[in-house]
Amino acid sequence: MKIKNKFFEKRDNIYLSDILKVLKEKNIKDNPKINNILDLDKGSKNDISFFNSLKYIDLLSKSKIRYVLTSKKYFKIVKKYSKPIIVKNVLKSVALVTKLFYPNSLNDAVDFSLKAPIEKNFKKIKFGINTLIGKNVKIGKNSIIGHNTIIESNVIIGLNCVIGNNVLIKNSIIGNNVRILDGTIIGKKGFGFFPDKNKNFRYPHVGMVIINDNVEIGSNNNIDRGSISDTVVGKNTFIDNQVHIAHNVKIGENCIITGQVGFAGSSSIGSNVSIGGQAGISGHLKIGNNVQIGGGSGVIKNIPDNSKVMGYPAKDIRKFLKDN
Repeated sequence: MKIKNKFFEKRDNIYLSDILKVLKEKNIKDNPKINNILDLDKGSKNDISFFNSLKYIDLLSKSKIRYVLTSKKYFKIVKKYSKPIIVKNVLKSVALVTKLFYPNSLNDAVDFSLKAPIEKNFKKIKFGINTLIGKNVKIGKNSIIGHNTIIESNVIIGLNCVIGNNVLIKNSIIGNNVRILDGTIIGKKGFGFFPDKNKNFRYPHVGMVIINDNVEIGSNNNIDRGSISDTVVGKNTFIDNQVHIAHNVKIGENCIITGQVGFAGSSSIGSNVSIGGQAGISGHLKIGNNVQIGGGSGVIKNIPDNSKVMGYPAKDIRKFLKDN
């Protein structure tokens, strides 16, 4: 189900020529209106996307998007499926185009609309001391919001949720029966920037965090919102303390993630996955269903369904035990 993003205002009436001007690239003959910048698997022919790795060749081959930012290296590949726009730095170009569509996307550090909740607007909800709520926040009945917790504008929280003390939630949609323990931060921007001579160039993050029903999130966790796509945690997944989930990560249903696990950006985790403490998952990987990853492991390549792995680099557990 596609969920509308209410957190960032998008500019309309942007044409391909506007995008090329921002990128300082030459104009091409046609000049259609472009609706949005989206991932290859999300958009339509009137959107623009990007291709920067052969890992996503399958998405490119099935994509409906007409215009794709890419490098000379992938020109011939992209040309088979869409109209390539060649740029020097693909990711920096994506950042520039994203900022064109969402000009205020870097200005969300502080929500100045925050106020103490008015009880008549939140029936059957219990608030702690010093709780602050932004505009257009929706909270389901029988939920509890702890002391010193901040829920920023447009956040949606479902029924029967328990949000602990000193929690910050922004740019997020949270399902029913979700528990978020003390000190957790959900929905801040990810760690995205590009070194650009003497000044780093920040990357806009216009995605959301989507937490599905019956999820538990431990204390002092950080879940970053997506850059273009969303960061997602599936139903009935339980996450221990001090876990970091970076931008665009997708975690499936019924997963168990123990303490101090780290997920780098844009990795996809299947359902029924168990991950031991202090394991690290590198970026842009695909972890299958029913996978078990031992504590302290370093995962640097894809893992197929029904695997048990351990070690650094993570390998089949029988081989790991034999080697050690």
